[in-house]
Amino acid sequence: MRFVVANWKMHFLSDQARDFCEAFLADYVPSPSVTAVIAPPFHLIRPVADSLRSRQVRVFGQNGHAEPNGAYTGEISMAQLQDAGCSGVILGHSERRQFFGETDEALVAKVKAARDWNLLPLLCVGETLEERQQGRTLEILDRQISILARTGPTPLWVAYEPVWAIGTGLRAEVGQIRQAHAFIKSRLTTLMNQNFGPVPILYGGSITPETFPELLDIPEVAGGLVGGASLDPLKFATLVKQAG
Repeated sequence: MRFVVANWKMHFLSDQARDFCEAFLADYVPSPSVTAVIAPPFHLIRPVADSLRSRQVRVFGQNGHAEPNGAYTGEISMAQLQDAGCSGVILGHSERRQFFGETDEALVAKVKAARDWNLLPLLCVGETLEERQQGRTLEILDRQISILARTGPTPLWVAYEPVWAIGTGLRAEVGQIRQAHAFIKSRLTTLMNQNFGPVPILYGGSITPETFPELLDIPEVAGGLVGGASLDPLKFATLVKQAG
């Protein structure tokens, strides 16, 4: 099974999302070997979920708060994501860590909350360019993955996204990707005691239809977390086809 996740970030208004779904579905061919996911902005979750449900495309939130409700102005809870039609949620994206100060401690609570509301966490991990140049990549990945020792076993997906390769046009070399994915897999096996079987590890970082086939040839890569290319319905449909 392979996985292709579209992260729309802070893009699209209602009409644009509707047009995207129409164009994507016109070119989308479901495959039993590929899981396609779209993570829209919060205000678009319900209409996107309604548009995609009949074609078995999953919808994820881009973030979620650990508390089920309360005085947290501007936040959205896991319960509300589930209510709007989500089956999963992206957690720990590098932009959340970089721009909003999201910490590993906060992610422990968020992973637990997602599990409690039957949302599949897609946990993002990855190093900055400075950290890689300092030779600290595996140290950073170990710290970020090790939060799972405090969440308890839970089904999840993981995305390795080297921060320096997001939206820059840069992409990690095959050897770098294989090393990072193999390390993540070994840590997951230890932390989760193999209670939930294999955890798919996706790659995220300037994925396009031109680069995706090479990435999919890497045995340790189970799919992609896609940013810019996911804003084009035909490009995203192509990526899903390539994964099949």
